Formats: sequence, C-alpha cells, structure tokens
Amino acid sequence: MGGEEGREYYKKITVGVCVMEKKVKCGSEVFSAPMGQILDRLKAFGEFEIIHFGDKVILEEPIESWPICDCLIAFYSSGYPLEKAEAYAVLRKPFLVNELGPQHLLHDRRKVYERLEMYGIPVPRYALVNREVPYQELDYFIEEEDYVEVHGNRFWKPFVEKPVDGDNHSILIYYPSSAGGGMKELFRKVGNRSSEFHPEVRRVRREGSYIYEEFMPTGGTDVKVYTVGPEYAHAEARKSPVVDGVVMRNPDGKEVRYPVLLTPNEKQMARVVCIAFRQAVCGFDLLRSEGRSYVCDVNGWSFVKNSHKYYDDAACVLRKMFLDAKAPHLSSAIPPTLPWKVNEPVQPSEGLTRQGSGIIGTFGQSEELRCVIVVIRHGDRTPKQKVKLKVTEEKLLNLMLKYNGGRPRSETKLKSAVQLQDLLDATRMLVPRSRPGRGSDSEAEDLEHAEKLRQVKAVLEEGGHFSGIYRKVQLKPLKWVKVPKSNGEGEEEWPVEALMVLKYGGVLTHAGRKQAEELGRYFRNNMYPGEGTGLLRLHSTYRHDLKIYSSDEGRVQMSAAAFAKGLLDLEGQLTPILVSLVSKDSSMLDGLDNASSEMEEAKARLNEIITSGAKTIYRNGTSECPWMTDGAGLPTNASELLPNLVTLTKKVTEQVRLLAKDEDENLTETSPYDVIPAYDQAKALGKTNIDIDRIAAGLPCGSEGFLLMYARWRKLERDLYNERKVRFDITQIPDVYDSCKYDLLHNAHLNLEGLDGLFKVAQLLADGVIPNEYGINPKQKLKIGSKIARRLLGKILIDLRNTREEALNVAELKSNQDKCSKSIKIEKEDKDFPPKLFIKTDDTRRSSTTSEMSMDQDDDDDKETKYRLDPKYANVKTPERHVRTRLYFTSESHIHSLMNVLRYCNLDESLQGEASLVCQTALERLYKTKELDYMSYIVIRMFENTEVALEDPRRFRIELTFSRGADLSPLEMNDSKATSLHQEHTLPIMGPERLQEVGSYLTLEKMEKMIRPFAMPAEDFPPPSTPAGFSGYFAKSASVLERLVNLWPFHKNAHTNGK
Repeated sequence: MGGEEGREYYKKITVGVCVMEKKVKCGSEVFSAPMGQILDRLKAFGEFEIIHFGDKVILEEPIESWPICDCLIAFYSSGYPLEKAEAYAVLRKPFLVNELGPQHLLHDRRKVYERLEMYGIPVPRYALVNREVPYQELDYFIEEEDYVEVHGNRFWKPFVEKPVDGDNHSILIYYPSSAGGGMKELFRKVGNRSSEFHPEVRRVRREGSYIYEEFMPTGGTDVKVYTVGPEYAHAEARKSPVVDGVVMRNPDGKEVRYPVLLTPNEKQMARVVCIAFRQAVCGFDLLRSEGRSYVCDVNGWSFVKNSHKYYDDAACVLRKMFLDAKAPHLSSAIPPTLPWKVNEPVQPSEGLTRQGSGIIGTFGQSEELRCVIVVIRHGDRTPKQKVKLKVTEEKLLNLMLKYNGGRPRSETKLKSAVQLQDLLDATRMLVPRSRPGRGSDSEAEDLEHAEKLRQVKAVLEEGGHFSGIYRKVQLKPLKWVKVPKSNGEGEEEWPVEALMVLKYGGVLTHAGRKQAEELGRYFRNNMYPGEGTGLLRLHSTYRHDLKIYSSDEGRVQMSAAAFAKGLLDLEGQLTPILVSLVSKDSSMLDGLDNASSEMEEAKARLNEIITSGAKTIYRNGTSECPWMTDGAGLPTNASELLPNLVTLTKKVTEQVRLLAKDEDENLTETSPYDVIPAYDQAKALGKTNIDIDRIAAGLPCGSEGFLLMYARWRKLERDLYNERKVRFDITQIPDVYDSCKYDLLHNAHLNLEGLDGLFKVAQLLADGVIPNEYGINPKQKLKIGSKIARRLLGKILIDLRNTREEALNVAELKSNQDKCSKSIKIEKEDKDFPPKLFIKTDDTRRSSTTSEMSMDQDDDDDKETKYRLDPKYANVKTPERHVRTRLYFTSESHIHSLMNVLRYCNLDESLQGEASLVCQTALERLYKTKELDYMSYIVIRMFENTEVALEDPRRFRIELTFSRGADLSPLEMNDSKATSLHQEHTLPIMGPERLQEVGSYLTLEKMEKMIRPFAMPAEDFPPPSTPAGFSGYFAKSASVLERLVNLWPFHKNAHTNGK
C-alpha cells in the first residue's frame, strides 16, 4: 500500500465518538483538548472516518437511529446515559475501546478496591464502614483520639477517609495529635487550591459510608498513570495536594506535571489495571511509598494534557488497535514520517543554567553538584522543664491503674488528650483553693507538694488543647500494701505511693519556626547552584531526590517541617508538611545512651577542674593548638564566677516570684474551674510572629504564665547550689544560660533587673562547660562523638557511596548511548512499531536512557528506591541531571558529636599520620566558636568532575561547611537588622564557614577512609520493614494473569465483537 490512493481502495474504518460534547474539542487549535488532538491525528492517517454522535443524539434519539460504526469510543461522564450506550453496543456490536459494563464499577470505590485486589494489584491497607442511614451507630466501628478501629482493624492517624461514592471527591486526611492534630480536605482543583487544612477538626465524618485507609508517605509527590491499551503506559508526577494544597501552574495556567519513568513492576500493574477494568484508555493514581507502589484510585477514560509526544503515541496505539480488530489484513506499521508532523509547532524547552559549585569556590564548569547532606540542629525553643513529686492521693493512683491495665507495679505514661484531661480533672480537685498564709502551721513538705500540684495544673492548662508533642507525664509506683480482693478471695497488691514526673517545655517557638523557614529559603537560593528556582525545578521534575529525617522530639520535627516549607516554597500549616515529607528516625538522631558513662566521666572531670580553681590541668596543648588541653575553653576564673552566678540567679528568681504572686492573687478571685486558655498551641503551630497582645498586657511571651516562669527559675536556684551540702552543681550551668537567653530574647519587656549581668556570667561558664560535656579533651570528644553519631555517620557514608555509584552508572550508560545511538536509530527503523509503545512485562528490559537503571530494586544498604524523569517526554534540557539531598534534623548532642568526629578523626590510632579533615584555621575558628546554637548546621556537598576518568579519585570532591547557627548574643545589637530581629524575638542565623582551605581538594576516597572507623557498617543497618497488610507485588501467578488477559484480549485474531 503506497500512500493515499492505495488506502482509499479499502473502505475506511468508521470510529464512533459517543461521548458528551464537553469531552471533545476538535479543530486546528494547537492546544485543543487531548481528545481532539488524538482524533485529528487518527484522521490524518487516512484510514478512518470519525463520526461524532453529539449530545442531542446521545440524550434524545433512540439507539436504533444512532450512527452505525465499526469501532466505538464511549465513556461515562456526568449526565451520560451509560445504560443506553450499553444497549447500543449490544445492538450494533462495534469494537469497544473501553467496555461499558465495567464502567459502573468506577462509581463505587469499594468495588474498585475489590477488583484491584482480585487481580493481585497492591492497594493501601483499608477497611470499609457501611452505613444504611446517616449517623447510624455501628458496633464494629470505634473512634479514639488517635485512631479508628473497624472490625478490630486499627488505623492510627494519619489515615485517609474516602467516601465510597467515586464521584464524591471530598477526601479527608486526619493527623495525629503528636504532629499537632487537625484534618486536611482534598478536593477537585478550585482555582489555585486542591486542599484545605482545618486544625480544629479531629473527629471523623459519620453521615455516610467511608473507606478508611493507611496514609502512605510519598515524599509530597503523586503519580498519575495513563494507559492506552495494556502495552502502553505514560506516567506523570505532580505535587501532591496533601502537602500544602497550592497547585503549581505554568505561565499558561496549566498544572505543572512532569513525565516519569515507571518501574517494570509498575508497568505490569498498569497492564493489569487495564485488563481488570477492561478499559484500554484508563487513568489511575499510583502511590510510591517506602520503595513500594500502590494503586489508590482508578478513573477510567483519561488522556494526558499538553504532550504532543503522547498524542502521537496514543494515536499510533489506537490505530493499531482498530486495524487489528477490523482490518487485520492491513499493515499496522507506522509510516516513516507521521502525517501530521509537517506543520507541528516546536514546543519551548526550559532554560537551566549549568551548575558550578555554588556558594564557595569552583573547580570549573565541568563540576556538577551531585549530593547535599545537611545535619541541622532544631530552632529556638522554650526551656525544657521537669517536675517531680511523690503522690499518695487516691485519685492519682487510680488514674495510674486505669491506664496501665490495673497492674500495681507497672508505670504509666500519659500523653494523649484524654489521659491528660483525666489528670487535669483530678489535679484541679486536689489543688487547694487558696494558699496557706505564713502564719499557718502547715508543714513545709505539704506546702511544697501543693505548690508542685499547682504547677502540674498550670502546665496542663496551658496550650488550649493537649498534644503529645508538648507534654508527657510518667507515674511510677513506689510503695504497695496488701488489700483483700474485691471478691473476698485472698489478697492483692495495691499502690499507695507513686512518683509523678511531668516533662514539658522544649517547644519550638514562633522564632524557631521563622528561623527554620528562613534557613530553608536560604538553602533553596544558595546551596543549589543555578538560578534561584533551580531547586524547585529539579524537585518537581523528579531530578531532586529529597529525603528529610528527624528525631522523635516535637521541636526537631517542627523545625524540619518549617525548613521544608521554606526549601520547597510551600504554604500553610506545618502539620500536613510534617506528615507528608518528614520521616522519624529516633535511633539515628536521638539519645545519648551509648555514651552516657563517658559523658558522666567527662562531667566529673569538668567539675573537678572548675571547683578546684586550677587554671590548667594536664596541659597537653600548645599555644598553636590550645584545644588539646583538658577542659579547653573554660574561663580561668570559673570557680570565682560560680558564687556570682548563684547570687544573680536568686535576684532574678525573687523578681519573678513577686510577678507570680500578683498573678496568683488575681487568679484565686475566680473559680479554678473557670479556666480560659490564654494561648492555643495548635493555632500557634503555624505562627512565626510574636503575640503582640500578650506582650502589651505585660505577660510572658508564648504560653508560659508567671507561675510557670517562677517554677522554672525557682528550680534552677535550688538545683544550682545546695546550701546544706555547700555544693555547686555545674550541670545546671547550661540550663541557667538557656533560661537567661530565652528571657532576654522573649521577655525583655518584663525588665528583669540583673538578667543582663546573669547572662554574661552564665555565658562565660556555659561556653566552657557545654563543649566539654561531650569530652574533656579531643580524644575523649572523638570517643563520645563516635558513639553518639555512629549510626548517623554510617548513613552519611551510605548516602555518599550510593550517589557515587549512581553517578558512575549514569556516566557509563551515557557513554554507551553515545557510542550506539547510530545503531539504535537503524534498529528502530527496522521495527514495525516504536519500542516506547510496548511495555515489556519482564524485568530484563533496561531502557537505553540512564534513568531507568535498577529503579525497581532497593539499594543494598539504605533501601531507597530511585524514581526518575522520563527524558523522552520531559520538556527539559538536562533530564539526566540529578541531585540527592538528605536532611537530618537533630539536637545539640548530635551536632557536637558529628563536628568532633570530623575535626578529630585523625587522632585515632588507626589513622595516625593522616591530616585532619578540618584545616588549621578552621580548627582555630571552631575553638573560638563556643556554641553550636539553634539552627547550627554542617553541610557535606559532593561534586562530580565529569572531565576526569571514572576511576580517578579526583572524580568526586567533598566540600565541608558549617554554621554556628543563631549564636548572636541577645545583648548585641550591632546593626539595624539585628535590632529589628530582636524586636521580633529572633536572632539571625550565621552564614556558612569553610572547614577546608581555599583551593584544597578533599576526595570522597579520603573522606570515607577518615570516617569509616567511627561509622556503623552498612551491613548493620536493619532491613526495611514491610508495610502492614502488604503481601508482595502480585498475589496471582503468571498463569492466572495469562488467563485474565485472555478474558479481554487485544491481539488481532481474538476479537469477535462486531465481526
């Protein structure tokens, strides 16, 4: 058949388009609707006649008078008479692109999940709640504060609630109280929004039937998959609505999406979805979570928007489908030049500047940034507090038994809102209405006990609502008696005394949130060379592999979420960002257990140095290396400063006591049950500004009242110096300094006399004490640091090694591509169908693009699945460009530990003679840097020099920088910026400083050699946990799948309908 004349010899195949008119838009417009684009291309082949039924025919005329066609495109949309179309298909028997019967399934999410499971396609763990009438009470459905339970199947928040009606797009996500609580509603895009966060909503809906399913963390990205027949699938990534609900749009107002490559398993899933629902053209949603992929929604007929390459492919696939079904004698080979290609406009591609090496130095334009690893301390927080008291009150002991399962010797932890509310109710009844006067003969112990109960009550009442991210209470039984059992048979133990420990404070302040967000913004604009939006462009196009880890502490998690908000230019509340983007890893970023004995030893030695009054002891250092001394950095007159510290602490405490006394007298005039929370932590979560009304009223900043402020200072005064034993406790020095700094920054308006002087003394001592608590000399610092940061160091080495392996594989494949591109071109011309249009279902296929390599396989060690941009469809100049970012948010101990290993690793016996990773000038600067303050960070960036040989050690260069964080003194106001920040209760974050000499070249090989002795070996990292309810990718065997395929075949000899 050679050209039009030959084609005309055969009768044209008629293709009926029986869909609502709003779904088709034809004509010559360049960017008309996808349907029109694809039909125009089909027409251009010259083999098909397209017949549009139109709304009038579909809705008003009987099926007998509908046009007769060989092939039928028909699918449901609102107002479409599906049953009528089914009757037409039975009458005329055309070849159906999408079968009509199964389209009924798509309206019921229960049936969709049932069908997916029947075909062995992974779905999120879920349960059904079916109500026959609104608000029907169901005995199998239980709702608690942080979970729902359906037929004994428990779903902890965050979980997803979907209406069973597939046309109802109001999908809700409920967040745990530990992340701040609240609910996010997802909906069909309205203008610029696709979701809204409601911080006050905590209860689930009860007016209908719902599916409850596990929330799958996907790193803030959704994947939409579009099939055209079971052998073709196109996938696009977009920003998930669960993050901040702001739709990313391009200059034309279209939602920004980027084509991504599917893994072999995902391609198989696409094939099976197509077969299971008998819909050749079918869209579905894919969740990629923790290295696995799940289908969470099937939409039926869907086309990709604004992709000329996809329109070409779809037209070719549909042509082959129609010819195979209705004219198998004709060749379905694709013509060498597609008939519509002649006048197609060229789509503009993105401009991206080439990467140099950014903020610090450059080794030429051949260097590409490959990896950014940052370890970051959390932002500004309130002082950490603890109240301990022995309780004998029956109400409190009964509460302990209520929540520990009635076991008299078991301790109880109270964190949930219900538990803390119970404790508050009990405490309110126990706190005396008024304080006894001085003339009272009450014993001092009773008075102190009442004070502590009052403090517990005040702590529980602050904050507006309870959340485990702020407060926790432990009740540990101490004494028991034998009592007769209630049934009269024998005796049982009963607790009569318990220790109550209330931990509170340590909450990220409005200033901390602001600092973290601004630092994220700084990183976005400065850590990723190229224009300012380069990172966002990389991230949204799957060329930026970002993972954020946090310790278990609320302040650390919220710092991570606020940083992510600034880094990725997100909007709105932190709770959804936290749940979507931040992974908790307490074993890597929390705790000092491994080094507790060495730290105690260091503190004892520190105490000995300070209290002995000796200027220097066991001086190992020299004038060039003063940091080699035991207790380096301590002021020479430390022992003389201690009494001064105690005196000034007493002076400040007395002033706060008078403020608390005034507040208490005002409070006792009202009933203790009429508590009006003055401050709501939930609403405060997203705030980065001070509470002007509280400041104007002369109240302390944040949620702390004068009573709690006094309790904080009174405890410091007591613990710092024991008058009876005439003994100083130097471990309290950091806490005194912490409280001073907090009040100078946040409560300067209270004008506490002597606070400035106390801060200066406390700072001198703390600058010596804090660094030495992590080791009294460099060798002990290295030992303690390697114990605390061992797992983190191991993970950093894994990150660097995986980046190197990936970069080398990319380079090798790219080199091979260049060599064989000519032969590939010849091979393509020989085939009668483009390779892209077929999806092999075996795992042996490897694309000629660099991006697909081992995407479906976990990395050997850190088990991170790689997903990539699809270079054939992406409108991007540099699809192979790829940056890995790992952010680790942690506390002071891990920042000190990591820094100590980096600067002192060469002191280890195994590395004798090696130069330090940190240069001499940086060692001097670090010695003078007394504090790694809030938002201090250490950055490890890895660059690849693409012009040296793959095996050359200089192929990969490491750059080390650090920042002291917000370490400006609240007393310093050197410039207008510092003054204005101080008025906002925040301090500026210092910029990055080098740890290497300018022009020095640290290779990855040297970095690994120096760090490996202190890092956890890769093989010791635990394997990833399998998500609950997951039983492998496909439960069905290959033979079962084959039978399923045969139920709805596409191969040309098997079509009977319409013949």
